[in-house]
Amino acid sequence: MYIGSSIFLIALGAILAFALAPGLIPFLDQQMTGYILMVVGVIGLIASLIMAAPRRRLRTTESRQATDPGTGEAVTHRETRDTGL
Repeated sequence: MYIGSSIFLIALGAILAFALAPGLIPFLDQQMTGYILMVVGVIGLIASLIMAAPRRRLRTTESRQATDPGTGEAVTHRETRDTGL
């Protein structure tokens, strides 16, 4: 469920719960249906925001140092990796 559909469910639930005259739809409890739609919309909105949030990344840096046998120079090799959660 995306943010737009969650907001739509919240708006539709508010219309059913508060704006329409009671008993307009005889076979449906409008107020309870409106409250249910609003709760589902809020849950969907929270879930959408959590899923859309940037995730923390773990950066691993590894460093190795060795001596080149031909020249005798110190050689440093650094490797950085990003791992997502």
